[in-house]
Amino acid sequence: MTVRARVHAALGEPARLAIVDALCLGDASPGEIAQDLALPTNLVAHHVKVLAEAGLLERTRSEGDRRRTYLRLRPETLELLRPPRLPSAERVVFVCTHNSARSQLAAALWQQRTRRPAASAGTAPAPRVHPKAVAAARRHGLSLDPAGTAHVADVVHDGDLLIAVCDNAHEDLTTGVPRPRLHWSVPDPVRVGTDAAFDAAYTDLAARIDRIAPTVTGDPT
Repeated sequence: MTVRARVHAALGEPARLAIVDALCLGDASPGEIAQDLALPTNLVAHHVKVLAEAGLLERTRSEGDRRRTYLRLRPETLELLRPPRLPSAERVVFVCTHNSARSQLAAALWQQRTRRPAASAGTAPAPRVHPKAVAAARRHGLSLDPAGTAHVADVVHDGDLLIAVCDNAHEDLTTGVPRPRLHWSVPDPVRVGTDAAFDAAYTDLAARIDRIAPTVTGDPT
């Protein structure tokens, strides 16, 4: 009862509810939250502290610059919330640095779960998809083209919904192509190199896709 009361009290403030709504769709740094919601950074810091103390969110360190902190809602929090609806998109494009694992798995998952168009790309694409990503996809009933990597500038078109699935890509995509609409701070399985790490990335991506797909495709929630 005490925990529920603390959660409801934390969500009873409009700015904190707006922060939680934003994090329902993707991860963000406190600075990005402040910019998107037009709030002073010190006020965002206060609200984030309240939300963290209520057990609603957690902080992760960027795999990119190692200085930036990203906020993400705890899984048990997400089960209680309905994500806000996103604008309709002709296609979803998932982006990571090398287009060799996370973005490939995400695009294949999106197509499998929604039957809607998806693509993947990288900011510095590798020559081939990582073999362990191909194997992980196979374990979960997906198929990846081992040679199917591409640069983001060659893939993204007007009308696409761009989702960065790694910190580096999110931080790098500042000029030249549209900025990602969403950021998912999914740990890089290539850094660990185990089958378990690739399966964990798959599970993380699948949960996020299942959560936001109805808000993009218009399917009933």
